[in-house]
Amino acid sequence: MSAVLSVKDLTVRFSTPEGEVKAVSNVTLEVNKGECLGIVGESGSGKSQLFIAIMGLLADNGTVEGSAKFGDTELLNIPAKQLNKIRGERMAMIFQDPMTCLTPHIKISRQLTEVLVKHKGMSETDARQRALEILDLVRIPEAAKRMDLYPHEFSGGMRQRVMIAMGLLCEPELLIADEPSTALDVTVQAQILDILNDLKNDLGTAIVMITHDLGVVAGICDRVAVMYAGEFAETGSVQNIFYDPQHPYTKGLLRSMPRLDQLTDENLYTIPGQPPNLQRLPEGCKFQERCVYALDECLVDDPALTSIGEGRQKACHRKGFDSQGELIT
Repeated sequence: MSAVLSVKDLTVRFSTPEGEVKAVSNVTLEVNKGECLGIVGESGSGKSQLFIAIMGLLADNGTVEGSAKFGDTELLNIPAKQLNKIRGERMAMIFQDPMTCLTPHIKISRQLTEVLVKHKGMSETDARQRALEILDLVRIPEAAKRMDLYPHEFSGGMRQRVMIAMGLLCEPELLIADEPSTALDVTVQAQILDILNDLKNDLGTAIVMITHDLGVVAGICDRVAVMYAGEFAETGSVQNIFYDPQHPYTKGLLRSMPRLDQLTDENLYTIPGQPPNLQRLPEGCKFQERCVYALDECLVDDPALTSIGEGRQKACHRKGFDSQGELIT
């Protein structure tokens, strides 16, 4: 299967008054048609910056190296005019906070139709009809009556649906969703995930789901890449990651999730320590300062991401864990 998005050895750096920040380090990944890839990890792990770089939206003090191909087209460092023919039409991104992405003084109908007029060359009448169809697709109640409202007249969940609709107007081959259900109540969150699942299954849209919520990953993703300090710690299928995690960081994330079938009086588990400062990364494995399984080798040698089975990779010097979750020595 040919990949919709193919990223190889991608690195993102930022110049700051305090020194260089390496936000993403040598990341390689692929996303195929009709597949949802989950990118998970704590805040500051580089999840969003990885795809902001791919979209060509880095801040002025940011630089990117490596390769990111959309089909056969290299995206990195191409002219903005050429990138704009892909971005928005064939590749779209849904950002975390719709209120910062929607223009507050312009009606939703105008914000939707101008996308189609610009990218598809539609007339205003045809664009309005298509926008209405998309609003119905993302389950905006009474969409025809709501089209001419302003963003502040929608609830948080409805604004997020409008953002999804905007991303889908041109029927992109790749949809990047950056925390699309954050700050929404669980009912609305489930509805948003249902919409994205339908797009994946019915339209064959490739989806990247950027999130720190493993429950969201379980609900929609096919594969998962666990990110820590700008690198992938472990990758695999959803079943692999949830039922047979092989990296200590992945195990820690899963243990940190509250589970209804394991309610006790004990405090919820937390991974010890804090994520490293990206300006002063530790020597060796970037997770070693927080890892309860660290070896002497981990203090000096940063493990490479290596294959541990079909479709599975991890970056760890330890052999892994057995079917009971016990460390293999």
